[in-house]
Amino acid sequence: MRIALFSGALVAAALMVGASTAAAANFPVQPNIVAGALAAAANPDQSPPGTNNFACKPSTAHPFPVVLIPGTFSVMEDDFGALAPILANAGYCVFSLNYGGTPGALIQAVGPSATSAQQVAAFVTKVKQATGVAKVDLVGHSQGGLLGEYYLKVLGGAPNVHSFVGLSPTTHGTTLDGLTNLASFFPGANNVVGALCAACVDQEKGSAFLAPLDSGPIVQAGVHYTVIETLNEFVVTPVGSSFINESGVTNMYVQSQCFNDTVDHADLAYDQVTIQDVFNALDPAHTHAPNCFLAFPAPA
Repeated sequence: MRIALFSGALVAAALMVGASTAAAANFPVQPNIVAGALAAAANPDQSPPGTNNFACKPSTAHPFPVVLIPGTFSVMEDDFGALAPILANAGYCVFSLNYGGTPGALIQAVGPSATSAQQVAAFVTKVKQATGVAKVDLVGHSQGGLLGEYYLKVLGGAPNVHSFVGLSPTTHGTTLDGLTNLASFFPGANNVVGALCAACVDQEKGSAFLAPLDSGPIVQAGVHYTVIETLNEFVVTPVGSSFINESGVTNMYVQSQCFNDTVDHADLAYDQVTIQDVFNALDPAHTHAPNCFLAFPAPA
């Protein structure tokens, strides 16, 4: 049985074993996606704590700013209410964005994926200019991971990226049923599925948006790829279809490390194992095995 910890400070301390000791912040961490969604409801445009400080300058220990790309129906705060502040507390410069929706709306990432990919590209350029770096690290959840892959290959973004980490990205598409299942986690999202969710159509297997990504290799030279998926996947189906089965890619299931982890698609960015895997992917010189007895952030 995994032990659920409800204190952000405790999980941050556990993860900091693999992080820089130079961290000088203590940004609050949301314990689960429900808490993240409640926080986001008050102000859907707000950045997660520790995120989008454009005066942040990357350290020698963490030289690449981290850009977090949320998934369909999500905003920054509900998708990355744990991962963003934990990374910031570890000394990373962390950035994120809302895209594909009306500013101020709680439901985002539903617009045409091609347009959203352009928004991601523009945001990466903004982060690079503000921080003075040549490359960033990308971490994308669900559609956010797909947009990262699309940006790297189709939009020619690879020279701007050091590492890519996908959290159950819709790499090869999925079914509309899967996206409808995801919508049930976000109040009001079911009302925009279908004709009002262009991103849902774009993520269906065989869509016109996916065609240039599926044509030929996805992996781009010079970028380190990691894809993390859960066996309890209910959105990106069949299970395993998030993976990029090409040379040089690290594909992993959460449960291949911790068999007792019950995390599903929606909660992936709140899972302690996943978060440790993100740390390991961003800093492979200082990797640590996840603690399988910690279930923080707590299950919703």
